[in-house]
Amino acid sequence: MTFANAGTLGVVPGKRDELVAHLTKRSDTLKQIGCLAYEVGVSDDDPDTVFVMELWESAEAHQSSLTLPEVQAAIAAARPLLSGAFGGFRFNVVGSPLRD
Repeated sequence: MTFANAGTLGVVPGKRDELVAHLTKRSDTLKQIGCLAYEVGVSDDDPDTVFVMELWESAEAHQSSLTLPEVQAAIAAARPLLSGAFGGFRFNVVGSPLRD
């Protein structure tokens, strides 16, 4: 069952673009381990927040991705850019009007 993880990442003031550049670096590994989509966004209404929407083949694929050295390194590199304010939600996708 497809798993969705949508969240907000609080960013140190003035570091939003740097975090966006980091989060949008090409990663073929994510695709290989079950990530179906990883979308990063911003809003001018909230300049110190980055929005992330992830779709995974399963919750297990998402959880196991967090143990990979490449993913751990990416998290460690992003950590200094984060303010510590996080939000979001997770859910199992049960359907869509865009596909059967």
